[in-house]
Amino acid sequence: MSTSSTHKLAVVTGASSGIGAVYADRLAARGYDVLLIARRRDRLEEVAGRIASAHGRKAEILVADLADPDDLSRVADDLAHRGDIEILVNNAGIARFSPIAKGDAADSSAQIALNITALTRLTHAVLPGLVARDRGTIINLASVLSVHSLPYSAVYSGTKAFVMVFSRGLQAELAGTNVKVQSLHPAVTATEIWEQAGLSVDGFDAAKVMKTETMVDAALAGLDQGEAFTWPSVADEALWKSFAATSDALFAAGETGKPAPRYVA
Repeated sequence: MSTSSTHKLAVVTGASSGIGAVYADRLAARGYDVLLIARRRDRLEEVAGRIASAHGRKAEILVADLADPDDLSRVADDLAHRGDIEILVNNAGIARFSPIAKGDAADSSAQIALNITALTRLTHAVLPGLVARDRGTIINLASVLSVHSLPYSAVYSGTKAFVMVFSRGLQAELAGTNVKVQSLHPAVTATEIWEQAGLSVDGFDAAKVMKTETMVDAALAGLDQGEAFTWPSVADEALWKSFAATSDALFAAGETGKPAPRYVA
């Protein structure tokens, strides 16, 4: 990633706190002006003020609830008409943990709206410009739960699995260009998402909880190293390579018009 002082814009969703706020700070430190998007104006103004003071970069705010269709359309239209976007961090997301049989359908819809629909819509908005300029980066926040589901995480895991596969498809689509897509898969990170989900981060084994700043710094290190998929807390790189290779092999094995022998009488 370039750190020159020329004008370049990084867009960060969910930027009022947690991972988004840290991304905004780190990207500003690398010389980017930032556009901060979230629901809470007071929090956005606070983050923008810190960035301007600490890094001397322009920090613009855009107040919007990306789960609201009208707000999402307004933001997507804004981004589509900007010609200076270099990075989009699709960070906004929510978690609502509950078994489907006992959960609220509205909670499931809200997760899908923010974790999938908003991420996809904003990617649609910025990608044509990035391709036309043949440069830029999209960072999509997935999760370790993109490859695993717990008895209470079916919807959340499903949304993050979408992010992973969506990112993988984009990477294939953009092969041969200078536009990059990073799929980021953190484990438990100390952010407000747990309280919003009705849990407390204090309930986790402290040894398994990563500080927000540590996670973002690791993610950016992975981006600098050219990683397409970054697992900040996974030390054994071979695990992901094996998973991806098995996925490819399973797909290839299904490319036949004949039923598997076990299904033939």
